[in-house]
Amino acid sequence: MKFTVSREELLKPLQMVVGVVERRQTLPVLANVLVVLEGDRLSLTGTDLEVEVVARVELPQPGESGETTVPAKKFADICRSLPEDAQIHISEEDDKVVLRSGSSRFTLSTLPAGNFPNVEQGAGHYRFACSQAVVKQLIDSTSFAMAQQDVRYYLNGMLWEVAEQQLRCVATDGHRLAMCSKTLEIDPAAEKLQAIVPRKGILELSRMLQDEDASIEVVIGDKHMQVVTERFTFTSKLVDGKFPDYERVLPRSGNNILFADRQALRQAFSRVAILSNEKYRGVRLTLSEGTVVLVANNPEQDEAEEQLAVDYTGDNLEIGFNIGYLLDVTAVLQSERIKMSLADANTSALIESPEDSEALYVIMPMRL
Repeated sequence: MKFTVSREELLKPLQMVVGVVERRQTLPVLANVLVVLEGDRLSLTGTDLEVEVVARVELPQPGESGETTVPAKKFADICRSLPEDAQIHISEEDDKVVLRSGSSRFTLSTLPAGNFPNVEQGAGHYRFACSQAVVKQLIDSTSFAMAQQDVRYYLNGMLWEVAEQQLRCVATDGHRLAMCSKTLEIDPAAEKLQAIVPRKGILELSRMLQDEDASIEVVIGDKHMQVVTERFTFTSKLVDGKFPDYERVLPRSGNNILFADRQALRQAFSRVAILSNEKYRGVRLTLSEGTVVLVANNPEQDEAEEQLAVDYTGDNLEIGFNIGYLLDVTAVLQSERIKMSLADANTSALIESPEDSEALYVIMPMRL
């Protein structure tokens, strides 16, 4: 194998692939990236057996075809350290890979390409195309609510539901829920499909979706989901489990309605959060006509209070929430104003944009 590539052309796909490679591996080859050259088409593959990313580069000149695996992190660090306009000459010599650029020369150990595992893939039952911007917004609007290392393993990921010409993403950690839906051009007669994509897969996919105007193809099977673009192919195993019935937890009877400027409310939340209890993060909202008062305190006897003019209609109400959850929602909502529907002090709040109901957020109250 022998080829020449510019640092800029190689570094972006390499960083894309290195993201999925775990540093501590039971199999040594999993710490490597698979490098395959066929004429002028270079592909780089990284995997942790759960998530696999294949990035593609079209070289300006064909090279000598071949395949091998090299240490992923070292390969990326070398490319990153070279000058921006550097040309990199890569060749395989005596079971080693040699990188030359200017006066620099690096020799990397290799492992046989035949040892590199492929993520098994079943048949794709569901296939649709959309813009990267659609999937990126769905993930960005909901991923913060995914659980981390929960014993209910099906919560450590995101539900993708395709039904009625819509793609809906739902995430919950048991204390809050985030849901966002987008209309897609999907066969209206197609059956409803649900798939749980693991947390790591969601975070890696979000990082890779940079070209918002570009199209992607999504393929969902029994055990895998795949996203294909011109530049990369992303494959993730699916979580084998049943996601909770999220429709049941959506509050239906919130007659106390608050409308507020989203940025003003977020800034008030940020200020009172400074003096909230570091462990429980509680804040008390006291709602009355035209006003909300936010109060937070901590074991050191510090207290923060904010009074904000809002458009509120309903009963006088006092309710507690985790301030971190409120900050997360006000950060991802896109609208200038925010709508919060409340029933009573013991019932979850429903937060959404007043303009549309693409994204819905449910937050359980706290006892303070």
